[in-house]
Amino acid sequence: MVFESLSEKLQNALGKLKGKGKLSEKDVDIAMREVRLALLEADVNFKVVKDFIKKVKERAIGAEVMESLTPGQHVIKIVNEELTKLMGEKESKLNFSSSPPTVILMCGLQGAGKTTTSGKLASNLKKQNKRPLLVACDVYRPAAIKQLEVVGERVNVPVFSMGDKHDPVDIAKAAMEHGKKNGNDVIIIDTAGRLHIDEDLMTEIKNIHEAVKPNEVLLVVDAMTGQDAVNVADSFNERLGITGVILTKLDGDARGGAALSIRTVTNKPIKFVGMGEKLDQLEPFYPDRMASRILGMGDVLSLIEKAQANIDTQKALELEKKIRTQQFTFDDFLDQLEQVKSLGPLDELMGMIPGVNSKALKDLDVNEKDIKRIQAIIQSMTVKERESPDIIDSSRRKRIAKGSGTTVQEVNKLLKQFKESKKMMKRFTDMEKTMKKKGKFGFPFF
Repeated sequence: MVFESLSEKLQNALGKLKGKGKLSEKDVDIAMREVRLALLEADVNFKVVKDFIKKVKERAIGAEVMESLTPGQHVIKIVNEELTKLMGEKESKLNFSSSPPTVILMCGLQGAGKTTTSGKLASNLKKQNKRPLLVACDVYRPAAIKQLEVVGERVNVPVFSMGDKHDPVDIAKAAMEHGKKNGNDVIIIDTAGRLHIDEDLMTEIKNIHEAVKPNEVLLVVDAMTGQDAVNVADSFNERLGITGVILTKLDGDARGGAALSIRTVTNKPIKFVGMGEKLDQLEPFYPDRMASRILGMGDVLSLIEKAQANIDTQKALELEKKIRTQQFTFDDFLDQLEQVKSLGPLDELMGMIPGVNSKALKDLDVNEKDIKRIQAIIQSMTVKERESPDIIDSSRRKRIAKGSGTTVQEVNKLLKQFKESKKMMKRFTDMEKTMKKKGKFGFPFF
């Protein structure tokens, strides 16, 4: 889960205020001391932490909070709002040129993940009906050009390359001409990783910048580097004038320091975050949604967007009809499992549900193996058994268990759960029919 440790500590610190009918200044001080410590341990910039705590305390000990019926909830609301401001308040979108092509210059340290991120960005733009072109300007790292070509092939985006014997500035210029001739409306230039203290390479990227005049200069930063990421961003911004940041590896053990500090220190927005190794796992950064997730308030909007992008609407309507007519089978159940899996890791999805905090997720064994086990059991059933589970007697259960590499007890458990689920569905649909007969609204299942 994103920022697991920070999230747990903040929720614990603020949770102590929830049950109190009245808050004293001392209560707020104690909670803020814990919040300060949690932020510093997450490698958030010291000055950023100091200013953040000051703002929260000023608002938290005001009359509006102290006289509130739910002062604890009020303080949590203030922390949520200030966290959101800290990370940029609202989504910062890419700046597209009014006269294409839009040029995006990718920069950053070695090993930050620029090449893969360039491919992810191209894939993201394709979904927006853009025609991106990837440009291989890293002529120093062995196999860098080949890596970009492989990535381009996987996302079905063309790659412009002149090999590693040409000057990167010349490659960038030639790519501009190539892109214009071939109708590419976005040109993404993948440059070599460089240390911000390397004068020659910094001069080279400044020359590329002058040659192509990019609409966006995106700094790719590894979120795992914490506070160092902020120093790198500040240095690149001074030398190059970045327009935004892409944080990679945010799904890893990122302490959160970079995401919570970069905006304030550089005054440049985080535009995207990398949430996994797959080429479709680059997401727009929403400060308000991230703040809510950190504080255990969930992220329903992102969950809905994931569902809309990955779940087949027609299949969902067919499923609704089957549930209402009591025709729901194990095949339908298997289909639903596949669709849930396409949404991403289960612990990440659970973290988007309001009220499910990081501590609860630790206690809950959200395991991909469980889904695979269920799939194996269902796939070991015959077509007739999936449609009519009541016919599955003891000998059939033994055969299914053997075929799926599970135990008879696990088969029994699944059959029982499926039976209970059908009963519950029937109860809800019967209840909805009754409500409709009485002229009241039905239950909004779908």
